[in-house]
Amino acid sequence: MKLVVGLGNPGVGYAQTRHNVGWLVVDEVARRAGATWRKEGKDAEVAEVRLGPGAGEKVLLVKPLTFMNASGKAVTPLMSFYKLDGADLLVVQDDLDSPFGLLKLRMGGRHGGQNGLRDIIRLLGHEAFARLKIGISRPPAGWAVPDWVLSRWREEEKGDLTELVRLGANAVGVWAASGLAEAQGQFNGTDLRPPPPPPPPKPASPKPAPASVPSAGTTPVSAPGGAGHTGGHVENPEEG
Repeated sequence: MKLVVGLGNPGVGYAQTRHNVGWLVVDEVARRAGATWRKEGKDAEVAEVRLGPGAGEKVLLVKPLTFMNASGKAVTPLMSFYKLDGADLLVVQDDLDSPFGLLKLRMGGRHGGQNGLRDIIRLLGHEAFARLKIGISRPPAGWAVPDWVLSRWREEEKGDLTELVRLGANAVGVWAASGLAEAQGQFNGTDLRPPPPPPPPKPASPKPAPASVPSAGTTPVSAPGGAGHTGGHVENPEEG
């Protein structure tokens, strides 16, 4: 059995905020499987699914109801009850340090300021579990981090968000059925950002100015002091 935790905050007011992208992914996994969410104690909602070929791997999807900063209270009792270790846990999270449009899986590492992840690490007592990180970008100038992560998706972001949630749900399925390395190989190149514009063309080198040619009927003027003149008599063309 495996545990997949989607980080987020409970309540309709938070449903479409950046901090809740983890909930969107586990909701999509449950929807595809036709699973029903149920309360597990007071701290979590859970849904049981099977992922992978054949009978599939049994997976418990989890949405903490503790609010983000106390997510560990929902996760550690389930890990203990089902006798799971770090290799059986995947946490789906928003990631401030990745641009919106990026998706990547990794094993272990620090919480990077994500408070739900921080609390899970604190209560588990270790960092040795997998994360599926979905980029939400750093806040724009003038935005505080708490305001940014609790802000709603902009209309122009929703198309890419839908695709990221779809790919995130696919990644959960591959992780559960085939392991972290296979999921990383398939999904860690995900980048929905538009390609950068091509560099401007290199300006053409200026053509050298044509050499000056004296007009017919004129006499070249020798440089002062004979500079540029190799000697000899310069005749006036009008002289016979």
